[in-house]
Amino acid sequence: MKRVFIVANVGKPRVGRALEQWRPWIGQRARIVGTETDGEHDLASIDADLILVLGGDGTLLSVARRLQGRQIPVMGVNFGRLGFLAGFTPENFQAYFDQYLHRGLPISPRQMLEASVIPPGITVPLSDAQQVKAARRFGATALNDAVVTAGPPFRMIELAISAGIDSGISYMGDGVVVSTASGSTAYNVSAGGPIISPDVEAFCITPLCPHSLSFRPVVVSAQSTVLIFAVRVNEGTTLFCDGQASTRLNASDKVVLSRSDQNVLLVEDPDFRQWRSLAEKLNWGIGPRYSQTEAGPQEE
Repeated sequence: MKRVFIVANVGKPRVGRALEQWRPWIGQRARIVGTETDGEHDLASIDADLILVLGGDGTLLSVARRLQGRQIPVMGVNFGRLGFLAGFTPENFQAYFDQYLHRGLPISPRQMLEASVIPPGITVPLSDAQQVKAARRFGATALNDAVVTAGPPFRMIELAISAGIDSGISYMGDGVVVSTASGSTAYNVSAGGPIISPDVEAFCITPLCPHSLSFRPVVVSAQSTVLIFAVRVNEGTTLFCDGQASTRLNASDKVVLSRSDQNVLLVEDPDFRQWRSLAEKLNWGIGPRYSQTEAGPQEE
């Protein structure tokens, strides 16, 4: 019998009621080894075969970060608005949960970002992950993105950005988004970045309101190390990882972003179709709505 740990965001409407209704039903089919409703459990130490997430993409992002590399499949049921990561719905969950237990479902390994902040005056080889971790003052992982935002008093900041062995390009603006392929449909696409298929091994670097007509988003290999050097920042300039873990940035701080050693294993809805999902959730590819009277009256 599979061991299931349930993470429920009871702050969302309908989640508490669904948890109450589904717990006995799940318990008849699997062994429930724990239930979390406060978002504070040490998920890296749980003994489970599956983590069931009742909430939305934000709840699933928190679970992915708190797993700290544990390779436990995560099945997300979306009670939020979009649900790109939490791919199941309250309506189809029970049928697919039974299918997962008996015949299995597709599991998609999703790459994560490893974010490190190196303080001024410390020099380490950026390609050596262990030395970077030893020297950093802040570290976190992100399934969607790492974002540097200008913050109060909301003046433009200056960043120097490089990827791989390329020299840094300095620019002025409101910050930058570095997203994974999974996160390309989040803040990245809102900032004008491209949509990347989740199975593409890539990062996207998208500037936020660059003071330039030619600084466009750039897609780089996931094997690249992205370096963001804080040339000039505000008092409130901050690095956010998945909008949750964060740290303030000071002038001359170095933000080092690389692929994490571990993936997150997402249980996929077998009926998921990426392009259809984009059309349904983001109105991607929707044509113009022509007026029926635009062509004028028709002759008999």
